[in-house]
Amino acid sequence: GMEGGHSKRRVLHAGGSATGKFVVDFLISKIKENKKISVFENFYTYNLISDNNSCYGINALDLKSNECYSFLSSSTILATGGASGIYLRTTNPNVSTGDGIALAYEAGAEVVDMEFIQFHPTALYLEHGEAFLITEAIRGEGAYLLNHNNERFMPKYHKLAELAPRDVVAKAIFNEMNLVGKNNIFLKLDHLDSVYIKNRFINIYNELQKYGLDLTKDPIPVAPAAHYTIGGIKTGYHSESSIKGLLTAGEVSSTGIHGANRLASNSLPECMVFGKRAVDYAKEFYGVQCPDNCDSEDLVTNKSKEEEYKYYNHYLADLMTNKVGIVRSEKSISTALKEISKINKLFNFTKNEYYSNLLLKLLDICKLISISALERHESRGVHIREDFPEENPEFLFHIVQQKDKPIKYLPVEPNYDYVW
Repeated sequence: GMEGGHSKRRVLHAGGSATGKFVVDFLISKIKENKKISVFENFYTYNLISDNNSCYGINALDLKSNECYSFLSSSTILATGGASGIYLRTTNPNVSTGDGIALAYEAGAEVVDMEFIQFHPTALYLEHGEAFLITEAIRGEGAYLLNHNNERFMPKYHKLAELAPRDVVAKAIFNEMNLVGKNNIFLKLDHLDSVYIKNRFINIYNELQKYGLDLTKDPIPVAPAAHYTIGGIKTGYHSESSIKGLLTAGEVSSTGIHGANRLASNSLPECMVFGKRAVDYAKEFYGVQCPDNCDSEDLVTNKSKEEEYKYYNHYLADLMTNKVGIVRSEKSISTALKEISKINKLFNFTKNEYYSNLLLKLLDICKLISISALERHESRGVHIREDFPEENPEFLFHIVQQKDKPIKYLPVEPNYDYVW
């Protein structure tokens, strides 16, 4: 298929737009075949066993039995996904709230480029319902975007029209919605071969049928939704973080291959290529041994805090969507940071408590994104500042954050300094 920003058909698909499911199903089958792999399901990792220089493993809570476990290892690989689940509208599972990034940050790892959150331009919009991704490959096959005046608007924003890079399309849709005060625009496919479209995107066709929509005939209501975290844990060539023994795979990391605006489907090589590098390096690395005093306290669950946590979870989702979303400004970002600081004071945090731990991680992620967004006084890629609408060559650097240390600004160039 061909997607936004591509000049050729370069994306392999399986099952219409169910490529991810096919990859994961294959992976799960291989895991089940391998008797050397132990799987611990429904475990919540609440702590990296670390001394800010080396990682010795993890502490995890079994969510079914409420028992805590320590897993010690010379190499630990984080493959926990991104942070787009912190927004109200997201194509991610609601558990994708950047926990892995927060774990690494709390352990002392460098985190980079957190201002670059990619919003997918076309997720299904229903007044009451979760966002469902309408793949960009549909526009690759010739679908149009229409505003509420039934006008095709993308040609006036970019020469590639509907196949412009995602940041351009998302901003254009944002503008068109604001012009008429609506929460969506429409995707139009009725001019395309209906049999081909139905077969090519059968999973999307079937999903839309549940809402009484026919992909081949009806205008499909869509709007942007938070989709991909370009930034993350800063890694080197082998997917190694700045903490010895701690490696990454996939969206949790910032490998540098996306720039400021991820091209469609480049997430797959970020998983595959850097995942393999992490595994290969982990197999060869035996330099980290846990000291005798590396035990951590158990995590307990106080159910009385659950409702308060849910309230602040939703409050932060609304705050980040409206203040640090597709378009930001110094005023909106500063407001978000003030509110984040307020929540830190208002919530009754308890040490080593499950809901307190969840909220602290969520606040860390919101703060990391907001601080980076405030620091970058320009618009670049998916980071769009209405008070700084143009790119500024003076900001051609990465913004690196590390706990209890001042922000660093690194020039944009290959940086493989982390090889231990």
